[in-house]
Amino acid sequence: MPLDATLRGKMEQALAVVDEHGTQGPRLVDDAVRLWRRVGRFIAMNLVAEGIDVEALELACYSLQLPLRRPRRPARVTLRERAEEAAELLLNVAPDADEALLDRATRILQEMPHRSPMLDEARLLADALNLDDFGVTGLVQYIIQLARQGEGVLQLTEGLEKREQYGYWDARLKDGFHFEPVRQIARRRLDNARHLALLLLTELREDVS
Repeated sequence: MPLDATLRGKMEQALAVVDEHGTQGPRLVDDAVRLWRRVGRFIAMNLVAEGIDVEALELACYSLQLPLRRPRRPARVTLRERAEEAAELLLNVAPDADEALLDRATRILQEMPHRSPMLDEARLLADALNLDDFGVTGLVQYIIQLARQGEGVLQLTEGLEKREQYGYWDARLKDGFHFEPVRQIARRRLDNARHLALLLLTELREDVS
């Protein structure tokens, strides 16, 4: 069963404010919808058995954006911390929602960061969220994060080079996905991001040559 339109509207209203200054914009709502559509794509790929709780899973996708309204350095926030905060904020944003639905969505959020989640919904959500770090999409997200911290192009290239040097992406590919088809998508997207990063580095080297 899809998420109730009234509850979805309440979540969208909460996500319309994107920072602590009251700035309004579509970024968080768009990211929530994009995450949910990605989960839906994984469901259509038959990665798990039938019987997925799509209502609670969609609500969890929206909830994961709630912590991003607050300013912070991304490196200091673990997936577990984000999921726990999302579960807490969900109860604040939608206290009048169906209690059973809130319990199910909260459990998905709490299970998601585990190495081996018991719920198929949590595994799907974890892979969908982790895939967001890969590819050109992930690169753009990284740029947005750095810009919010007052950093720019040089810090971007330094960060990208460090990730390659320390095997960051290899570790993410190994441990970041529960489903092999999603891991293959991540590999293809990583190739795209690496190509774009190389073009950027080439331009910067031209500027100092």
